[in-house]
Amino acid sequence: MNALVVCPECGHEWVPAEGDAETGGNAGEQVVKDAVGNVLNDGDTVTVVKALKVKGSPSGIKAGTKVRNIRLIDGVDGHDIDCKIDGFGAMQLKSSVVKKA
Repeated sequence: MNALVVCPECGHEWVPAEGDAETGGNAGEQVVKDAVGNVLNDGDTVTVVKALKVKGSPSGIKAGTKVRNIRLIDGVDGHDIDCKIDGFGAMQLKSSVVKKA
């Protein structure tokens, strides 16, 4: 599975390593907070707080879009949320652009 992951905020593209699914978020070791300071956990539902441009998509992700069942990871360049967004697919987001729903 060589799925390409794209950051909607900065356009950074990469192929996630095979071991990422097994190591997961390590939520006990890290504390991830949203844009307003709420602590996020695996499986939470979050809302995007600002419009995000997505490379290759004419519309992007609108502010207010709900993202369900997030997974926390040790991300590249501050991308610490792994998720699937309806209509866009698998993405990684920065916790600074979401708030807990």
